[in-house]
Amino acid sequence: MLIEVKVPVLSESITEGTLISWHKQSGEFVLRDEILVELETDKVVLEIVAPEDGVLTEIKKANGTSVGSEEVLAVIDSEAKASLQATRPTVSVEHTATVASAASSTHAKLSPAVRKRVNEQGINPEHIVGTGKDGRITKADVLNHNKTPSTAQPPVQPGTPTQLGASREERRVPMTRLRTRIAERLKEAQNTAAMLTTFNEVNMQPVMDMRGRYKDKFEKEYGIKLGFMSFFTKAVVEGLKKFPVVNASIDANDIVYHGYFDISIAVSSPRGLVVPVVRNADALSFAELEQQITDYAIKAREGKLSIDDLTGGTFTISNGGVFGSLLSTPILNPPQSGILGMHKTQIRPIVENGEIVARPMMYLALSYDHRIVDGKEAVHFLITVKEMLEDPARLLLQI
Repeated sequence: MLIEVKVPVLSESITEGTLISWHKQSGEFVLRDEILVELETDKVVLEIVAPEDGVLTEIKKANGTSVGSEEVLAVIDSEAKASLQATRPTVSVEHTATVASAASSTHAKLSPAVRKRVNEQGINPEHIVGTGKDGRITKADVLNHNKTPSTAQPPVQPGTPTQLGASREERRVPMTRLRTRIAERLKEAQNTAAMLTTFNEVNMQPVMDMRGRYKDKFEKEYGIKLGFMSFFTKAVVEGLKKFPVVNASIDANDIVYHGYFDISIAVSSPRGLVVPVVRNADALSFAELEQQITDYAIKAREGKLSIDDLTGGTFTISNGGVFGSLLSTPILNPPQSGILGMHKTQIRPIVENGEIVARPMMYLALSYDHRIVDGKEAVHFLITVKEMLEDPARLLLQI
């Protein structure tokens, strides 16, 4: 029986994707749910799997081809498996299936970036020792696996001058769909919104003290570390409750006020910055927030975020401080009207009660759409976030 392999139904916000990596060749035997090809959209990389066991008799779309929803990519002959297995008389069918299943399982655990590098270099992932979580293979593991004494760089002797940019080599590579989409959305925000940024600073000592007192008990109780993002998310939600226009968006000539708090959290991935959405953040506990944010960070690194994970959101939080940024002006995430930029916590002198003291301070930046958010509302929203973080007990009492 001939079975068509099709592009899955994409969301309304995604019209097409690009095939980036076929894992099987025409004429090869494939197992049901084995990954056949990766489809890159402007949000995520989707793994398209075999619907049934059989022989991949035809590949209709090559790598680099743009395809849309339900477009036919390949054809599998499910009845050809018997004749294919019959050509392997020295290996039992059970053993073949077991080996293929094990290989498929190992391959399925690789992130898209690692899988692409492994395939390009013809490496058997079974021979690589993974150093990631639960023994997962990282890009660094692949690179280290390929290192040999002949390719290693000799140590630089003291006093030896180094030559920078000696090769003058240039490489031209096409932008990924994600990077292209990021560029389009950021430019759209600059061209469409009347974007302004207001700044403030927060004394992080109270949050750091509370975290220091309870982090061990918190982790023991909930099995997740107590970070800072849950505090900031809670503080943002309280600010949005007081100033709902910051949680709103523009649709044509209407202002849409959202009666819920779906907070987009910017996280890094091998393909670029992505913003998965923590839905109904106001109803989640600190532990639930930390768990969701951690899960999203892991899924982003492994290329496992789904389209649903990235769809929606009423306000965004971006933490440039993890990269050492001291101050920046974040760009809006359309159609949202506000984004909070967190930055590096740094010991600075401030005045308290007429005395100069050293405190761990963080600059906060709120970029907002001045078409619907007035400066007064933006400033007061940011002050609310600051006050909540400097007296974190208020987050629990919601006052």
